[in-house]
Amino acid sequence: MAERMSKQNFLVTSSQFQRCRLPGLRSYASATSTFKYTDLQVQKSTSLKEKPDPDTLVFGRSFTDHMLTIEWSSENGWESPKISPFENLSLHPASTVFHYAVELYEGMKAYRGEDHIVRVFRPYENMKRMLNTAERATLPLFNGAELVQCIAHLVNLDSDWVPHSTTSSLYVRPTFIGTEPSLGVNNPSKALLFVILCPVGPYFKTGTFSPVSLYADTVNVRAWKGGVGNFKLGSNYGPTIYPQKDAEKKGCQQILWLYGDEHHVTEVGTMNIFILWENENGEQELVSPPLDGTILPGITRKSLLQLAERWGEFKVSEHPVTMPQLASALRQNKVQEMFGAGTACVVCPVGSILYKGETLEVPTMSNGGKLCTRFYQTLMDIQV
Repeated sequence: MAERMSKQNFLVTSSQFQRCRLPGLRSYASATSTFKYTDLQVQKSTSLKEKPDPDTLVFGRSFTDHMLTIEWSSENGWESPKISPFENLSLHPASTVFHYAVELYEGMKAYRGEDHIVRVFRPYENMKRMLNTAERATLPLFNGAELVQCIAHLVNLDSDWVPHSTTSSLYVRPTFIGTEPSLGVNNPSKALLFVILCPVGPYFKTGTFSPVSLYADTVNVRAWKGGVGNFKLGSNYGPTIYPQKDAEKKGCQQILWLYGDEHHVTEVGTMNIFILWENENGEQELVSPPLDGTILPGITRKSLLQLAERWGEFKVSEHPVTMPQLASALRQNKVQEMFGAGTACVVCPVGSILYKGETLEVPTMSNGGKLCTRFYQTLMDIQV
C-alpha cells in the first residue's frame, strides 16, 4: 500500500533532532560500530561568505560556510562527527579513492517552506540507498539515523543559505571515500564521510520545466546486469561524460541510455524515465523500467510511483520497454508524455529523441504536459 503523501511522511525539518528509526532499514550498525549525533563537535566559521543571488544560481558552484566530516579507521572505528568551516580536504596521494574509485555519494535537497521552516526531502530513503552502496563498495557501515541528525544540524547551522525561492533549494551532498594510503586493491582500512551543501537553481541551463532533447545511444552503455548501475557510485558517472559530449555534438541535450541487443530503455542522463502511453491492451499506462540491477532506485522515482498509485487514475507499471517499442508508439501517436525524474531536476519533460538518425517528436508539452506538471507541482507543494 502506498504511504500517505504528506509533509509529515516526506520531510524532516532541520529542527527535528530527536532520535528516530529508519523503517525497513536493516540493522547495519550496532551501538558500538557507528558514530553518534550526541558526540557532534561544532566549530563555527568566523568569516561568513556572501550569499549568492538565488535567481542566478548555477548548479553545484556555490558552497555554504560549513561542512560535516566523520573519519573512520579499522583500528579505531568511527571518530566523533565534526562540523567545521568549509575547507579543502588534505589526502595522501595514494588514497584508494584516487586510484580505485572507492567512493560513493548521495544527493538530497532542503527546501524553505512558505512557513519559513526548512525541510529535507525523504532523507531516510537516501540513507537506505547509501548504506546499500557502502556495503557494495566495502566501506564501513553506520547508523543512518545518526547521519540524518548530523546533516539536520549542519543544514540548520547554514539555514540562511536555503534560498527564499520556490525554484531554488539547498542541495545536500553526503560523500563517502576510501582514504587508506596504499596502492593495494583491497577494502580500505581508512575512510572519510563528509557532507557539503550548496544552494542551487534549475539543473538544466534551459531552466525549470523546459523539455529536453535526447540522443538514444546505441553504442555506449551506462550499466549492465551484474554490474553496479543500481548503486550510487561516482564511478558510474565519470564514464558518461564523453558520451554526453558526443550527444551534445549531435544537437541533443541528454542521453537516453539503452541496454542489450533489443535496446531496452533504462535511464535518461542522470534521471529515471517515465512514459505515459496507450499500451498494447488499449489502457492508459504510466510505465517506468524495472529495477533490474541496471537502474538506480531513485527517491523521486519512488515518490512518483507512490503518488500515481494513490491517485488510481491509470495503470501504473514497472516493466521493460525497448526503444523500437517506444519508437513505434510515438509514430502511432500512442505516447502522451515522457519525462525524467531525479533529485536535481525533480521532473523534466522530454521533447524529442534522436534514434538511428531519425528524430522522433515526443508530444509531452504539446499535449499540455498535464501529468508531469502535476507531478512536479505536487512534489513542490509537499516540499515548500
